[in-house]
Amino acid sequence: MLPLMMPPQSQAMKIACALVPVLLAPLPVAAKDLETTHLFGFTLGSDVNDVGEIEGESETTGRFAKRAGSYAALSSELALKFIPFENFSVEPGFGIAWDDITGVPGLDDRRQGAFDTVTVELRYRLLDRARAPFGLTLGADPHWGRVDEVSGEPVDRFGTEFLVVLDRELVADRLFGALNLTYEPAAARSRLTGVWEHQSDFGVSAALAAQVGKGVVVGAEARYLRSYDGLGLDNRTGEALFVGPTFYAKFSARVWMSAAWNVQVAGRAVNDPAALDLVNFERHQAKLRFGYNF
Repeated sequence: MLPLMMPPQSQAMKIACALVPVLLAPLPVAAKDLETTHLFGFTLGSDVNDVGEIEGESETTGRFAKRAGSYAALSSELALKFIPFENFSVEPGFGIAWDDITGVPGLDDRRQGAFDTVTVELRYRLLDRARAPFGLTLGADPHWGRVDEVSGEPVDRFGTEFLVVLDRELVADRLFGALNLTYEPAAARSRLTGVWEHQSDFGVSAALAAQVGKGVVVGAEARYLRSYDGLGLDNRTGEALFVGPTFYAKFSARVWMSAAWNVQVAGRAVNDPAALDLVNFERHQAKLRFGYNF
């Protein structure tokens, strides 16, 4: 169990530092029986589909609960993944957003659904975990959206999430570990006032997942997130540590699903003396994915 009396940054760094040597230590690598891409919940795995494969994915992300009032923000995306050549995937997609906000200080009440985002996920695998001591994949996810992710306000927002993904099969066909680093600069212009805002987020996450039955994987992850004003991690506005369980099931050679629920257990906003950062983040975050390989 995580020592919650420690600062959230120290907790995340301890998790990351403890997992890195395990991921990198020499070990005979077993055959790849499970694709690790979505094995770990919010945390990603390094696997890339085979050349010529096409995979359809749906992904729904939910964010719930602020300091007061009622807050729920859902985003759902549909995407199609292509593998044009070895170790590289491209996945264009689009999404809708639903906001239900009542009585939250600093946010207008809203109950609305809207077409939200167009995105492209790009992945390039540098090291294949089936042939190397660990897997290593780099990613970039440029996106354009029409709804502010926190307030639901109509905006024009532009951003890109950059990822470094490491994973390793710790026990053949049984236990898997992953480590992610993320950096996401974004700019948004309010369509109501014309004012531009710039922000950036940094994150580190670590996850473990165990196959408990054929194609059924359960695990846990920890994610440390920081929010900043400015595109270059300029002025920190808050930080949060999330932990929670993960689940993955492969129903057949073509069909799979994954789910995760994370709870903020530590954090603080710069301009809010209360415990937890419920200004930049939420109390609960959840993700549900379904996939089909054509």
